[in-house]
Amino acid sequence: MLIYIVRRLLQMIPVLLGVILVVFLVMQLVPGDPAALLAGDGASTETIERIRHQLGLDQPIITQYVRYVADVAHGELGLSLRSNRPVLNEIMIRLPVTIELAVASIAITIVLGMLAGIVSATRQYSAADFTIMIAALLGVSLPSFCLGLLLIYCFAVKMQLFPVAGWGTWKHIVLPAITLGAAGAAIVARMTRSSMLDVIRQDYIRTAKAKGLAASIVIYKHALKNALIPVITVVGLQFGVLLGGTVVVESVFAINGLGRLIVDAIRMRDLPVVQGGVLVASVIFVLVNLAVDILYRSFNKRIEME
Repeated sequence: MLIYIVRRLLQMIPVLLGVILVVFLVMQLVPGDPAALLAGDGASTETIERIRHQLGLDQPIITQYVRYVADVAHGELGLSLRSNRPVLNEIMIRLPVTIELAVASIAITIVLGMLAGIVSATRQYSAADFTIMIAALLGVSLPSFCLGLLLIYCFAVKMQLFPVAGWGTWKHIVLPAITLGAAGAAIVARMTRSSMLDVIRQDYIRTAKAKGLAASIVIYKHALKNALIPVITVVGLQFGVLLGGTVVVESVFAINGLGRLIVDAIRMRDLPVVQGGVLVASVIFVLVNLAVDILYRSFNKRIEME
């Protein structure tokens, strides 16, 4: 297990290098000059060129990339072009909010999705099954920003049960978490249903029923444990999707998280913040996938860590 974990951590290095390269190249295509934005309106050409030289923007792209990678290797993500503060500090201020939102959303995804999938599988072709699958289809099809706006209108504007925007109390978490978790819950429900239907048709499940075991014990003790393997995969991937989805949801609900920080940085062509934010999100995503692979072994001892 330890050798497997070390190997996976080493595999993160080329992945993160590729992420940095892609973000770096994409940011070069974004219109606008960071030096001109920093200099302000009416700045002279000499002033803009001096700022470009100070930031190293006048150097070849490959030189800028290699220099940034070297800084990352030493734990430095650079300075924000807007605030002139360390990028890592900017990220660490916003990251807890995004993680809190993502954890609340993944909790909704797991609980709601798995319960819906189990009910749908154990009552196949019933009214409950059709209702859950239609709701799952709507959950997958409806964009997160549309669902967020609908929730704001219904529960914040009309009923005034929750705040319209902001962050600070548990009430601020509810609507954004539902917005983020709805699509994931729909996917998990469909996957749980499919996996449960495969498992409950196995011979050992029929044997357990023939022994007179209660239906709840057969479903939750015997069938669910073996049906969780593909569901764990989906949940792990959804956590990474949630980190990316917070960009839209944080903008809709005016939440000062990592996603909104990256959006503002892209608008201002603050390249160090964009690269640092994406890099941190990528590290979290890779670590979550590693945790998912380890969970495989805990749920099924027959799976070998290769």
